[in-house]
Amino acid sequence: MTHRHKHDSQKVVYLAIDPVCRLLIDMEMKVAVNGSSHAGSSQPIQKPRILLAAGGSVAAIKFGALADSLSDWAEVRAVATKSALHFIDRQSLPPSVKFYVDDDEWSSWGKIGDDVLHIELRKWADVMVIAPLSANTVAKIAGGLCDNLLTCIIRAWDYSKPIFVAPAMNTFMWENRFTQKHLGSIKDLGILVISPIPKKLACGDYGNGAMAEPSVIDSTLRLAMYNREFQVKSMPLDSL
Repeated sequence: MTHRHKHDSQKVVYLAIDPVCRLLIDMEMKVAVNGSSHAGSSQPIQKPRILLAAGGSVAAIKFGALADSLSDWAEVRAVATKSALHFIDRQSLPPSVKFYVDDDEWSSWGKIGDDVLHIELRKWADVMVIAPLSANTVAKIAGGLCDNLLTCIIRAWDYSKPIFVAPAMNTFMWENRFTQKHLGSIKDLGILVISPIPKKLACGDYGNGAMAEPSVIDSTLRLAMYNREFQVKSMPLDSL
């Protein structure tokens, strides 16, 4: 086989691969190139900065596992609503992850000139992901409400930086017209939705509304950070 024929056959194989797999291949190639270009440099490669947040859904029991997975390749800070704390085991969070709650917004500020926590977190992050996103929190975001640390960050967010949400709620809530209206509103802001999946829910019902698996959320964020051209408005699970 000539060199040209070999190249053509490789190209055909590449084009036949699933689009997301091609993105993963591109990502690995970029990492390899960047790694070789930094080989002779003493400066470390800066990890992406991910702000991970949780609303009050039972799916927040997976928050620690997701934080641990993201921490393998990114610098992570975490935020949780008061309701989410009912489901999050703080001991499951990696030691490297700084964890913030509503009270920290007030305890960290004492006088004019002090840093404002939700603004500082907004400045710090390269990307934000809310996983899980509860029905209550999506309604607040759609309406522009900002009555806790998480929603204050969203209200101040720089939408030139990606923000993802992974909804999690009962099927009846997911299919409710309010939810669909609110999802439309946040998509108009540029927020990217990682769609829920059908399975047996915590309440015992079977249906759509379960949060996407942490591995899927992790992969989605990897693609976003290593392929900044990623401009999909919504990523259904079946596209992965």
